[in-house]
Amino acid sequence: MIYNGLRWVNGIALHWFYRDIRVTGRHMIPASAPLLIAVNHQNALVDSLIVAWVVPRRIAMTAKATLVRNPLVALVFRVLGVVPLSRVNDEAQKSNGSPADHSRNTGAFREILNLLGQRGAVLIFPEGKSHNEVGLEPLKTGLARLALQARDKRSIKGVTILPLGLVFEDKGVPGTIAGVHVGEPIEMDSWPNTNHVALTEEIARRLRSVSEEAALPLPEGDIVRQSNSSLKEKLITLAASWGRLTHQFPVRIARSIAVKRSTDADQPAMLTIMFGIGFVLLTYAIHLTILGVLIHSFWISFLYLASLLSGAYWAAFEQHPRRY
Repeated sequence: MIYNGLRWVNGIALHWFYRDIRVTGRHMIPASAPLLIAVNHQNALVDSLIVAWVVPRRIAMTAKATLVRNPLVALVFRVLGVVPLSRVNDEAQKSNGSPADHSRNTGAFREILNLLGQRGAVLIFPEGKSHNEVGLEPLKTGLARLALQARDKRSIKGVTILPLGLVFEDKGVPGTIAGVHVGEPIEMDSWPNTNHVALTEEIARRLRSVSEEAALPLPEGDIVRQSNSSLKEKLITLAASWGRLTHQFPVRIARSIAVKRSTDADQPAMLTIMFGIGFVLLTYAIHLTILGVLIHSFWISFLYLASLLSGAYWAAFEQHPRRY
């Protein structure tokens, strides 16, 4: 329930920065198979948020282990089920240049394999880092080794690798478009060998075809409205207008601050979401405080809060043919 609530907020908040998030190939997302989602990584934490919103099942995320040095981040990771992974360069820095510990991710791999054994889904960025390059960076072999271990050592049936490509019109500019291409899955039950290098090359080929070689997806189509709009459509239009009226100001402030404080192209969207949530919650608190002073009624305050949440949702999704 907590995950679904956060996913709902996440979808709204992403649209505070991006005008539209277009998706192709939804039908290729397995509904229940043990799933390793391979994603290109060009927009820092926003990449994880987009994938979590697009994939209609709970996913466990991976992140660089250095982040858990912050106690607050470590706590959030535990609550959300994020699996920290240690990178070679992180280990080298920690050990003053001595050889990296090749067993550094044994515990993380075990946790991921356990999730796959429970038919879970895990998001992995096989490039191992976020970057601003146009093309796909060389992939690490960890994803392929995990898939092979799941099939061969754990005897997990149905393990699937799903390439998912993210493309951006201009990732650091508000009001632009983000795209998601779901690629052709690799079904490990039919993968012919145990060579992790060959599997990594195939993952790279399929991921490249839906990322650096792919254009922005076309719009999914316009909403078909009847000539005499139904009551439902009128209510949606009203809710969306209310949402824009009550959220436009805090979101604009968040965008402005985010753009001014950003020093890299992968920061504006994430900072907009962070500041936006803070300013929107502050706006809600101000509204409810004023309402409480004027009208001493719990239920009226509750209904007003519900109207704010409904307005936020429809302001984000009114013009989209698929209402998430």
